[in-house]
Amino acid sequence: MDDASGDWTFARWRRQEQWPGHDSQVLAYAVHYTLPLVQVPPRGVWGKSGRPTCTTAENWLNRPLGPGTAVDDMVMRYLTAFGPATVADAQAWSGLTRLREVFDRLRARLRTFRGEDGRELFDVADGPRPGPDAPAPPRFLPDYDNVLLGHADRTHIVRDADRRHFPTTGESFGTILIDGFVGGIWKLEHKRRAAACLRIKLFHRLSSRDCAAVTEEGARLLDFAVADGVRDVRIVAKL
Repeated sequence: MDDASGDWTFARWRRQEQWPGHDSQVLAYAVHYTLPLVQVPPRGVWGKSGRPTCTTAENWLNRPLGPGTAVDDMVMRYLTAFGPATVADAQAWSGLTRLREVFDRLRARLRTFRGEDGRELFDVADGPRPGPDAPAPPRFLPDYDNVLLGHADRTHIVRDADRRHFPTTGESFGTILIDGFVGGIWKLEHKRRAAACLRIKLFHRLSSRDCAAVTEEGARLLDFAVADGVRDVRIVAKL
């Protein structure tokens, strides 16, 4: 893609100009899957949406990419965010394979542990490792949050027995961490000229104290997400 804006319509036209007789949409997908791209604004503006807009990494960084790949740096940054983690976790998060040799190369810079299942876990040397008594107040996570998706084995945050509570319709939803585990899901309904409603579905019955903490955290989420108007937090049986 040669233009600064990364407009797909322009890109398809250029590709079709260079390779006449080929489907422009297919050529655009070829660019998408073979070049390092960056998704740029205005996609993802708060409260609005639009078509994805991409440009090349070289254009975004205003410099050419180096000849190699900084896989070691990527693994260190991954562990800084998501450690302790296994090699399989890092591979699932990054989409890369054969990272065992990278972890072995970095072993002298890392701390290692053994999980309850015997698997080897890696972490950065100075990473925070709170104890089991550390407070874990309710937290609302957006859909597709990397806290949930950053590992191959997600049982450390989603109990196997609770997976049945997730909707199977394909609709996106946020999750709620209660005592460090996913204990519910949420959806924000905010239609024009109507009250904003945060709908919460809990997986298990909570104490009145924990339920109040979830409601209070939900109210703070609404304060952040909705600038003004009538707002409501509701705990419902279904989203």
